[in-house]
Amino acid sequence: MKKYLIIICLLISGISFSQKQDLGKVTIKELEEKIHPKDSSAVAAIFFKKAKTVFEYTLNDGFFSTTEFSVKIKIYKKEGLSYANYEIPYYVGYKEIKDDYVTITKAFTYNLSAGKVVETRVTSESKFVEKNNEFWKTKTISFPNVTVGSIIELKYKLRSSNLSILPDFQYQYSIPVNYAEYKSEIPEFFIYKGMKTGFADIKIDEKIIIASTNFIDKYGFTKTLEFRQVNTSYVAENIPALPEEEYVNNMENYFAKIENELQVIRYPNEEPKQLATTWESVAKTVYSEPEFGAEIDKYNYFLTDLRNLITESDSDLEKTTKIFEFVKNRMTWNEKYGYYTRNGVEKAYQEKIGNAAEINFILISMLRLAKINCNPVLISTRDNGLALFPNRSKLNFVIAAADVDGSKLLLDATTKLSTLKVLPIRDLNSKGRLITKNGTSQEIDLMPKFSSDDMTYLMVELDDKGKVTGKVREQYSNYKAYQFRNNYLNVNRESYLENLEKRYNGIEVSEYEIKNEKIVSEPIIENYTIENNNAVDIIAGKMYFSPMLHLLKTQNPFKQEERLYPIDFTYATQYKYIINIKLPDGYEVESLPKSASLKINEDYANFNYKIATSSNQIVLNLTFNINQSIIPAEEYQGLKELYKIMIEKQTEKVVLKKI
Repeated sequence: MKKYLIIICLLISGISFSQKQDLGKVTIKELEEKIHPKDSSAVAAIFFKKAKTVFEYTLNDGFFSTTEFSVKIKIYKKEGLSYANYEIPYYVGYKEIKDDYVTITKAFTYNLSAGKVVETRVTSESKFVEKNNEFWKTKTISFPNVTVGSIIELKYKLRSSNLSILPDFQYQYSIPVNYAEYKSEIPEFFIYKGMKTGFADIKIDEKIIIASTNFIDKYGFTKTLEFRQVNTSYVAENIPALPEEEYVNNMENYFAKIENELQVIRYPNEEPKQLATTWESVAKTVYSEPEFGAEIDKYNYFLTDLRNLITESDSDLEKTTKIFEFVKNRMTWNEKYGYYTRNGVEKAYQEKIGNAAEINFILISMLRLAKINCNPVLISTRDNGLALFPNRSKLNFVIAAADVDGSKLLLDATTKLSTLKVLPIRDLNSKGRLITKNGTSQEIDLMPKFSSDDMTYLMVELDDKGKVTGKVREQYSNYKAYQFRNNYLNVNRESYLENLEKRYNGIEVSEYEIKNEKIVSEPIIENYTIENNNAVDIIAGKMYFSPMLHLLKTQNPFKQEERLYPIDFTYATQYKYIINIKLPDGYEVESLPKSASLKINEDYANFNYKIATSSNQIVLNLTFNINQSIIPAEEYQGLKELYKIMIEKQTEKVVLKKI
């Protein structure tokens, strides 16, 4: 009897759990739930997410895929209200496609009112479509009446005739996921490679069945097509949130997902067709498009300007510099991504405005005509995520690679602030793919190999009231200068100085001057005078202060117990501080922090702190080096400890006493 009771209980619990995975089964208990049972910090949670991909067939269109998604989300805190705007990206190809690939079949908000479940339907006014770039659009569903405690439910279909990839299915988010399930039913004619990414335990079950589909032939008769079919199920439960922390490229790179890439098509009585699964085949496909290779080959439209720009006596570096600066300053980027032209290079050149492909194709063509070997490099920008396998839909931008004096210079003329060494930050995303007209391909490392310096020279003096006055000189090179210009040139000076004073805890800035703000090949130099009344504590006639003064750092950006994804600093950096503090008359040093030096494994980062007294002065030399753009997750604890020690060292006090 006891055995049967256990079975009945299991069946009941199974039915209950199944109901939780169906839309329209929102309960009062779910709406009353105040916190997530396994993560009290969660601002929201996905109760379940499911999707199923099936293939259909028509005589005119052949096979196409339809994926039906359903998702149920609970909002726990006001910070989770952003999940009420649900985004659905979908691939449209680089040429305009009129069909709307996404169909919303169910969308409701559920709230609790007077002890009853109240539902609000999403209307057409709450559905928006925006174009992201040449390849992708996003449909956004804005759920109405969402408050803390609400539950939202959504069901939609995504229809696609592009079978080269199936829609990604994401299991993991920055909020917990109770249950996630993806199923696919794929005819034997299509062989996909399923790839798991991220950090979740996904259970896979696969079986082969006999399936069939009906279609109408050209005479109007119903026909049946029978075939073997591979049914696969990918299931994960209780997936913890993957929180975002400082210094991450794009969190979408690290969430657990299933991606399916088409490798082979094998129709009956035909030889199997290998798809574009190598970079070489991608290169040939892309280059053969008229909006790519043919546009690069055009040059008549700029011949006169090029003749006036360079001379035969110019070195390759001089030619490259002149051409790059000319294109960069002549052209204005319309902020359209992609690696195919829209209006063509000639029209773009005449109108002085174009998309990424048009501007950088003009650059490539000019360099080639100047006898500089130059080729396009396909990339995925940082906000687009990593291209994990050879597929052109995963790429969204194109830059140039020029061979000059034995080095390969990566160039992007879409941004006025870029240089021969410095690409826009958006381009720094692991690897790109150089492609040539003959179909060859080469992997290109996009990450900088040189350091960008952030140097601060501080020469100040203390008075007997603890006031600090003196001069500051700050210097930024390479990417540090690029980012400074990108921020500084977009605000007026008054606003910048206000922010500078706030950033440094209320110092007063005067006599400010800046050098080279628009000369992008030179470092940025700031000079200004400061007055600071907040740096020194006077207790019982003694002075206590950090020798870093207003430059003191007190927060460790690394707070997690562990980190599963790499630490992405974007570029290597040297932070250097040289601080000279003149002591007030009648005071001497009673105690001084000790010098220290520390580094983490393989010298990924290091910290040196040297302090000494000389006559009536304190001199501090502090250097902190991030020696690589990306530090692996395995080094997280070491890096976290390095920051901890560095902050502790900075907060140690100098003590002055009266003589």
